[in-house]
Amino acid sequence: MRLAIIIGALGVVFGDIGTSPIYTLQTVFNPADPHPVPLTEANVYGVVSLIFWSVMTIVTLTYVTLVMRADNHGEGGIMALITLLRRGASTRGHRTAIALGFLGLFGAALFFGDSMITPAISVLSAVEGLKTVEPGLKDWVVPITAVIIVALFSAQRQGTAAVGRFFGPVMIVWFVAIGACGVLGIAGNPGILAALSPTYAIAFMGGHFHIAFFALAAIVLAVTGAEALYADMGHFGRRAIVIGWLGLVLPACTLNYVGQGALLLRDDNVHSAPFFLLAPEWARLPLVLLATAATVIASQAVITGAFSVVSQAVQLGYLPRLRITHTSANAIGQIYVPWINWVLMMSVLTLVFAFRSSAALAYAFGMAVSGTITITTLLFLYYARQEWRWPLWALVAGGGALLLVDLMFLAANLTKLVHGAWLPLVIAICAFIVMTTWQRGRHLVTAARHEIEGPLRPFIDELADRQPPLVRVPGTAVFLNRSDDTTPLAMRTNVEHNHVLHEHAVIVAVETVPVPRLPDDKRISVDSLGYRDDGIVHVTVYVGYMERPDVPAALRMLPSEITEGGVDLDRASYFLSHLELVPGDSPDMTGWRKRLFVATSFLTADAAGYFHLPPDRTILVGSRLDV
Repeated sequence: MRLAIIIGALGVVFGDIGTSPIYTLQTVFNPADPHPVPLTEANVYGVVSLIFWSVMTIVTLTYVTLVMRADNHGEGGIMALITLLRRGASTRGHRTAIALGFLGLFGAALFFGDSMITPAISVLSAVEGLKTVEPGLKDWVVPITAVIIVALFSAQRQGTAAVGRFFGPVMIVWFVAIGACGVLGIAGNPGILAALSPTYAIAFMGGHFHIAFFALAAIVLAVTGAEALYADMGHFGRRAIVIGWLGLVLPACTLNYVGQGALLLRDDNVHSAPFFLLAPEWARLPLVLLATAATVIASQAVITGAFSVVSQAVQLGYLPRLRITHTSANAIGQIYVPWINWVLMMSVLTLVFAFRSSAALAYAFGMAVSGTITITTLLFLYYARQEWRWPLWALVAGGGALLLVDLMFLAANLTKLVHGAWLPLVIAICAFIVMTTWQRGRHLVTAARHEIEGPLRPFIDELADRQPPLVRVPGTAVFLNRSDDTTPLAMRTNVEHNHVLHEHAVIVAVETVPVPRLPDDKRISVDSLGYRDDGIVHVTVYVGYMERPDVPAALRMLPSEITEGGVDLDRASYFLSHLELVPGDSPDMTGWRKRLFVATSFLTADAAGYFHLPPDRTILVGSRLDV
């Protein structure tokens, strides 16, 4: 295992969960909370114990030990889990798998809410540390946060390759610093180490359930970023993440939480910012600056994750074909989605100015986190039963216990609906409606295209039997088509209206397969369509759901002997079929969903750019379609 990979994982994967100590305990003991937790010795011990064992149960056991073993050719994340379930449903036809796939899609939609809330609460919580240095700076917290947010999103187009190499070392310094601060706190009250015993968590839940239950809504903040460990597994591998978590991140966060608990026992006036007040006075300003850097890195990780989820959703047919830019020639996962970037920026700024403090955003954050974790656990347990054949008793006993923990956190956050927990649910519902509407509309459009375009092989037979023969002009024409069994609309139009066809005609269908990436030897397949000397071939280009299709590059892999003659790609003309969508009278979708589908279609990126076609040799042939 290369050290550089582990350092890279520390910089990208653990930013979110590694900055949770900034705001978790101050949220738990916030006196303005609608269900406040009294700051007593028993409650401090109970809360610290609950935080530690929640992290151990959800992050270490559920994610690191179990969920991260469910990978799709090395890739993780909820979209990968959805793909695994879809694959199982296609082979076995289980309706349950299909239903859980939609539940997973809602989990992915919750992640969009997480992507908006994380930068807002993380950067706000770090900048709020200025109040511990100079109370008079409190009015500058929101403006400074806004400037940092704008700078962060404005830099996305440049990619993270240039600064990414510094993320790991910065986060190492961060974890060492928060661990050292924790040790200072523990030194003042070593007895707090007893809180690491699960007996305190059990006693707190059993003896003070009316307090502990509501406290769970804030304690869940300690496990924010758990999903990132799974989602980023494809970039660094499971082993690097496990080593980083067990070797540095978990010990550092544990020391800091315990140290904050010791500080709260010594001075109950520090509940407003126990994280920053844990540091010596001379170190608070440097800690604020370091915390700001760490939260920017945490925000960068979740923004990158949002780009990745959107890219996968596009490939899986849940979103229109958006413009996606690769920002690194070496790292395939480093992408930039302009439209999503600016939507996220405006959303984050709106949250910053609307909520104005990390405490006000805490329950919105907790709802997004607990919802995503619960859905991931549920999907994983079903997958483990179906694919790994876990015995039912183990699933009920072990899996049921893990799911019960998740449901407790989810239930606690549901009690905070009117206090901000509604926000990620609204965002998720909107995103879910958009994705399912696009998927349904795309299915209907595909069916309609089949009728308009007609079957491919009878069309080729007609060309072969045509008398007099169709005029063939010199050159190569490449017709892109969504289906592999219908006639490209542009090709049919060219034949029926212009009565000509190029000497070499290549029909290309791009098919996304449920694996992240494909080797070149499995990239293409060729079909002569029954005639080996007519100059017409059908080529299927296969791409993984994390890849960008490059049609010219794929066609260059074809030897001339299987393309029925030399295909001159340097001078070839590329024909695209474009459908203008108009809401129609079809009863297959409600009127408002039709309008939403048509409106969403305007976000579709230029097909020539998406498929890497040369713009000066790409011809668009249009038609109108009622949906």
